[in-house]
Amino acid sequence: MHELIEAFTNGFLGTTQWTWKSILFQVPWYTNYFWGLIVISLLVWVLEILFPWRKEQSIFRKDFWLDGFYMFFNFFIFAIIISGIYKVLEVLFNNLGINAKSLAILEFSSWPVWSQLLVFFIILDFVQWFTHLLLHKFPFLWQFHKVHHSVKEMGFAAHLRYHWMENIFYKPLKTIGVMLLGGFEPEQAYIVHFAAISIGHLNHANIKLTYGPLKYILNNPVMHLYHHSYKLPEGKFGVNFGISLSAWDYIFKTNYIPESSGKIKLGFPGDDVLPKRFWGQLLYGFKKDKHQS
Repeated sequence: MHELIEAFTNGFLGTTQWTWKSILFQVPWYTNYFWGLIVISLLVWVLEILFPWRKEQSIFRKDFWLDGFYMFFNFFIFAIIISGIYKVLEVLFNNLGINAKSLAILEFSSWPVWSQLLVFFIILDFVQWFTHLLLHKFPFLWQFHKVHHSVKEMGFAAHLRYHWMENIFYKPLKTIGVMLLGGFEPEQAYIVHFAAISIGHLNHANIKLTYGPLKYILNNPVMHLYHHSYKLPEGKFGVNFGISLSAWDYIFKTNYIPESSGKIKLGFPGDDVLPKRFWGQLLYGFKKDKHQS
């Protein structure tokens, strides 16, 4: 028991101290996720202001500040809260003989750095694509994912408006993805982190981008807008599940882009009953509502 308490304490305090050091610029700039998030957010917001796709949309769009708070809550506050629990689970799994090498199917630590980062990026993105699909397919998971789909006007910060339970779903599967790589994360994994944040922000931004032929590889704002469409194709539980890469949707035939005017209704049937404020959304999903679909 002492070992578990120590693991919880170390995890909680370690994440708290790292976050505080990041705020005070006491960590290397290239691993400063706190200020990195702010810089990327400001850059994409400026692009929204200069090149708006939906010109009638306000710069401070509907729920702008709510989504801004979600960015810091999900990436930092909740990460601190849950970090101790993840450390406890790590100790428990190690005691059972399950460690980072248990599921390894690929050893790539000796590869060139660029190939390490590419494989790391692709595998983690596929895991997230698959998890995202599950969030739409199964009603229990969809109840939590509704928070993200309650966005009525798209903007960069909508990227990180999601229920805290999604952290619970994504983290273990992402960890398994790393274990498949022999438990190895490239030293420059921060490049993948910032690339994913940038692509995610752009996907939700009020900007019309398709990247031309690269649209079959990279997710983009036009494609992702239809993921948030109120009206879905008949018989579909969702479309365009890509996180950073669109390739998975084209490979598994979940792609859907009927047109590119950008003037579509966002949300989902029954979204009017979802709480509008953070604290209500924090607890949402633990009790079924009559609009569950």
